[in-house]
Amino acid sequence: MILVVDDDKTIRLSLKLILERNDYEVTLAEEPKAALQIIRNTPAVELVLMDMNYSRSTNGEEGLTLLKQVKVFKPQLPVILMTAWGSIDLAVQGMRAGAFDFITKPWDNGVLLERIETAVKLKNPQTPTKVQPKTEGNRIIGTSLASILATIARVAPTNAPVLITGESGTGKELIAEAIHRQSRRANGPFVKVNLGGISTSLFESEMFGHKMGSFTDAKADRVGRFEMAKGGTIFLDEIGELSLASQVKLLRVLQDQTYEVLGDSQTRRTDVRVVCATNADLRAMVSEHTFREDLFYRINLINLHLPPLRERPEDIPLLVEHFLRQACADNNMPPVTASDEAIAYLQTLPFPGNIRELKNMVERALLMNEGRELTATSFAPLSQEPIPLSASPTSPSPSLSSLERTAIATCIAKHGGNLSLVAKELGISRGALYRKIEKHGL
Repeated sequence: MILVVDDDKTIRLSLKLILERNDYEVTLAEEPKAALQIIRNTPAVELVLMDMNYSRSTNGEEGLTLLKQVKVFKPQLPVILMTAWGSIDLAVQGMRAGAFDFITKPWDNGVLLERIETAVKLKNPQTPTKVQPKTEGNRIIGTSLASILATIARVAPTNAPVLITGESGTGKELIAEAIHRQSRRANGPFVKVNLGGISTSLFESEMFGHKMGSFTDAKADRVGRFEMAKGGTIFLDEIGELSLASQVKLLRVLQDQTYEVLGDSQTRRTDVRVVCATNADLRAMVSEHTFREDLFYRINLINLHLPPLRERPEDIPLLVEHFLRQACADNNMPPVTASDEAIAYLQTLPFPGNIRELKNMVERALLMNEGRELTATSFAPLSQEPIPLSASPTSPSPSLSSLERTAIATCIAKHGGNLSLVAKELGISRGALYRKIEKHGL
């Protein structure tokens, strides 16, 4: 049952008609007191759709108060707020107070029903199909990722936006692909966009497309990324690199699911699942006013955080085995294995470039090794770290922070301060390298 709370009778009846046509049971309330009474006495209520104002006041205090009271009585009950586009800041306050989502008036029926469906499904998930912890479609390797794979199995069938966080090289794109493959959009396109590589001036053209002649260099029509992803998933990588001006434009299309092609006045509707990724701390960026809080809440309905490789050494044996098998097949070489000593040595390394760095190291060691087994000495020339006297899984290792600092300092010296080459060798972005240099006082 869905509870609709709004002081406008027309809106209440309109929502009741829309929802009942889509097989939802609906009950109505015109003010907060009646709504709370229904929530207390009606266990069947599984979602609340509520306005933010119930008098001449438009500051939203009544709605925020009602939301907080609902969360006291039923903390797990999802609440979707209804507010005008000009009151997005009010909706953000509601998200801080525990609202599940918000929609703007006037709403699009398709968007509204999609948000409701997502909220209901995530509140009452069906028992997901058991996912093997080692792999997802033979692509995601690691026993430590079992909980993340289980979350993917739960949220993938919905249209909930997902934010994947983690350091560079941890496999965020693979997780995004796994979400797409397990979604209802699996037969549609999966479009990858590196937002860090799109300038503010070209953002609209790249994302929404343009018509020939819409600006000086527009010599032909261009299809935007959202149009390319229609019916599928759009993966917005490095979203933390997006300028504030571009963030506003992205928020609008994510909120209303509509956009306009440059040079064309016709409003188009987008039909995509949005998955974002970043290695930046978006919460800190929100505090520093470099990332919009309303956009953060719009993309962060579900958050999947990938731990760095140094925090999951138990995955290294599986990853090394996988990379060796793959590299041998790609290079038409006989099978090669890694010794226990080699694995133990690799487990002591900080891997600032994470899985990408490990893959690179395994492939280089394979090509430089003449035998059928890789040892610790096969990897030592490729690392800045000495081989421990007794390389075993139980050997004490130095501080991860000090290992990382040493690796970065050595690499900087090796390349004469050329940070582009340093970032490339370590397998991380220049932005991540700058943050690590500042962190370690280099």
